[in-house]
Amino acid sequence: MENLTIRDVQRRVDDWIKTYGVRYFSELTNMAILTEEVGEVARIMARRYGEQSFKASDAKHDLADEMADVLWVLVCLANQTGVDLTEAFERNLKKKTERDNERHLHNQKLQ
Repeated sequence: MENLTIRDVQRRVDDWIKTYGVRYFSELTNMAILTEEVGEVARIMARRYGEQSFKASDAKHDLADEMADVLWVLVCLANQTGVDLTEAFERNLKKKTERDNERHLHNQKLQ
């Protein structure tokens, strides 16, 4: 299996859409789909790690596959809106590091 960068993922999703998907759904449709996919991850998490019990219809759901669906739609939205997720992630990590570099170390709830 090859090692993919975030840019590779963005490029591969775009290539797939252009080859097999005809076109991107609208940004608003993809936002609704993203919400739906996050809900599917939440459903699995609530049953696997929370207090809810599984139903027979839950057996076919795979956490990794549902997380990949979330990533897919997020990447679609990034591509559609011109967001370079690599650059955005680097900026976000820098922001979190500068803002929170000691915050969690002194959080008694995490000790």
